[in-house]
Amino acid sequence: MPHISYPHTIDNGHGERLTFIRRVPGVLGQRVEVENVVSPGAGPPMHTHVRQEECLTVRQGTIGYQRADGVEHFAGVGATVCFKPGDTHRFWNAGADDLHCTGYIEPVDNIEYFLSEIFASQARSGGTRPDLFDAAFLAVRYRSEFVLAEIPAAVQKLFFPVVVAAGQLLGRYARYADAPEPVSR
Repeated sequence: MPHISYPHTIDNGHGERLTFIRRVPGVLGQRVEVENVVSPGAGPPMHTHVRQEECLTVRQGTIGYQRADGVEHFAGVGATVCFKPGDTHRFWNAGADDLHCTGYIEPVDNIEYFLSEIFASQARSGGTRPDLFDAAFLAVRYRSEFVLAEIPAAVQKLFFPVVVAAGQLLGRYARYADAPEPVSR
């Protein structure tokens, strides 16, 4: 994986900006401290970190969040929301002004690479979702670490490998030549 200098900011071009502040020792391994700014209504889709805990503390604005049970929750300044490993979730800016949070993800595993590539693909595609070839490659390669829960499991298990094979034939994956190896469960 290419070396990351801290702080390192990524922006998907659609209302999400995430800064990886630094790595520090944590209970589960290396922890990456983060800061994010999310525009009103924006936020990541429903997803699961298979091995990682993600915690966010609201510094400004209102965070909306939802787990697999579908119940929407809201929290304001000073509140901390944590998602344990395997906890399917999403969050969004539920207010009218920017949502600003600080927090961490632990262990780091490939989160910096994965999110950097997803954000870059979104920015390149000009849409709110990453390019199909990029999404398929990243979802298949890092399925032991991350699950894109909004995409049906059958699509991820049957269709995405076909897309990856087509992408390889079409030479779509040169940018992933130095992609780090996935962490096994």
